[in-house]
Amino acid sequence: MSRRDVGLVELMDDPACDLDRLERTYAAFPLVNGVVAGWGRVYRELLRPLLSAERTLRVLDVGSGGGDVARWLVRRARRDGLRLQVVAVDPDERAHAWASRRPEPGVEYRCVSSGELVAAGETFDVVISNHVLHHLDDEARESVLADSERLAERLVVHSDIRRARLAYLGYWLGSLVLDRRSFVRIDGLRSIRRSFRVDELRAVAPPGWRVVGREPFRLWLLHETPAPGRGGAVSESTAAGAPQAVRLPGGGRA
Repeated sequence: MSRRDVGLVELMDDPACDLDRLERTYAAFPLVNGVVAGWGRVYRELLRPLLSAERTLRVLDVGSGGGDVARWLVRRARRDGLRLQVVAVDPDERAHAWASRRPEPGVEYRCVSSGELVAAGETFDVVISNHVLHHLDDEARESVLADSERLAERLVVHSDIRRARLAYLGYWLGSLVLDRRSFVRIDGLRSIRRSFRVDELRAVAPPGWRVVGREPFRLWLLHETPAPGRGGAVSESTAAGAPQAVRLPGGGRA
């Protein structure tokens, strides 16, 4: 745990992996992400200040897998009376097929890469990802971050695990109750070992990006593009209306 174990390969990333076990893994993601991924905090601190009851905020979810984060976000915004549309993209046809069988108003699934969206000239208000960074090698990570800057007009939030021994032990114990016919236990443990610490992610983050540590065991890699004609960032308490710039959190803890 003292360094990233980038030699580990998650079973679900194998194109030849067992499809039934893979789909059982997608089915487990709502529970796992609901417990560990912290999207409630991302929504409250970073996304909700940009949302409005009058204007639809367009969010791109990169590497969306089974689409559970996209579905959760639009449901949460709908409950708050706010307008949100999420385009959930994953170049893996297996993930796209599984997610597409679970339609949700306000969510559009596409089987494309971030690079294809850039080539098509598309843009979104916000770009997000969940547990994607640790899957990528250096070249792929740099490409996704460059694409994110081009695609996002306002904000990028790449959320991932922060590697720690306690995180590994907690997941080892907690995942004992998860479906053993899926990859969610072994891949979750491998994910922790592949993940960054705060200082490691800061060392490879491009200029203009900020790394924020959040408890428990979370990392946010953030990039903000100030809205033209507006001054400094505003806080979460900004009244609803046209999306405003959001105040990014401070440096967090390693």
